Amino acid sequence: MNYKRLGRAGLKVSELSFGSWVTYGNQLDTKAAMDCMAAAWDMGVNFFDNAEVYASGESERIMGEVLKKLAWPRLKYVVSTKFFWGITDGPNEKSTLNRKYLMNAIDASLERLQLDHVDLVYCHRPDPETPIEETVWAMHDMIRQGKALYWGTSEWSASEIMAAWQIAERHHLAKPVVEQPEYNLFHRKRVESEYRHLYHDIGLGLTTWSPLASGLLTGKYRAGVPGDSRGAIPRMKFLLPDLTDAGKNATVGELEFVAKELGCTLAQLAIAWCLKHPHVSTVITGASRVEQVRENLKAVDVVPKLTAPVMEQIEKIVAGHCD
Repeated sequence: MNYKRLGRAGLKVSELSFGSWVTYGNQLDTKAAMDCMAAAWDMGVNFFDNAEVYASGESERIMGEVLKKLAWPRLKYVVSTKFFWGITDGPNEKSTLNRKYLMNAIDASLERLQLDHVDLVYCHRPDPETPIEETVWAMHDMIRQGKALYWGTSEWSASEIMAAWQIAERHHLAKPVVEQPEYNLFHRKRVESEYRHLYHDIGLGLTTWSPLASGLLTGKYRAGVPGDSRGAIPRMKFLLPDLTDAGKNATVGELEFVAKELGCTLAQLAIAWCLKHPHVSTVITGASRVEQVRENLKAVDVVPKLTAPVMEQIEKIVAGHCD
């Protein structure tokens, strides 16, 4: 496992990390989550990603229980959470980044995680109704109070990230250092084009999610929707149009030949491809079984096999099917 800095920040994270979206509190209980996190840890993972909204706070509670039981040295691992959606009802509790919500949300998350601070905290989505300056000051104060060490954004536009950075620069506040966007073979424009100048201008780091396009890039949806898959979960049915897209599944079939030539799985190929981007600090993986954790993390061994000719071959296969 390699460890990369978050852009220009000093913090180093494992190039592959482990996230709890979808699984914790839904597919995984505390025991299963502990087994998966321990397996990831044993393979060198030091970054564990979470969010307040995942399973309405249950994901954080489970991760907190796991961290307590595993009792790893606090300096050895990195934990994140995210705020925006909210998990309680009220005018200042849903879909906001106002100061009142943020300062209350961090305290509640720390209680569920049983930690005195998180290493990374993200603004989970932009909030057009709250001045960015108000949000930047709240994130700065969160860090100044020692409740978080670094902050960043998730799925913000390049102009929004730059606006936040410039406000922080002007007032000598803690700057956003990381963005968490979706990035995979089918979803590329934001990472490869929109953010391009931010890597050089402000040193933005990336912790990317959905390297497998919600499972599409594993090949499991080529013959329909398996009963035990993410696509079969009622609350995830919004993913079905993409997961069952005939053109994309045909493309996955072509990618399978590349994977076989490299001696790896489709999933490992897709994850390794994400790691090739020079500004990706870590690729967040997810799993519901220990075996999946171990298989996904073996993608680090595939990266050296992605030579220029192989990358060109992949590019020709996915051309016309990515956004």
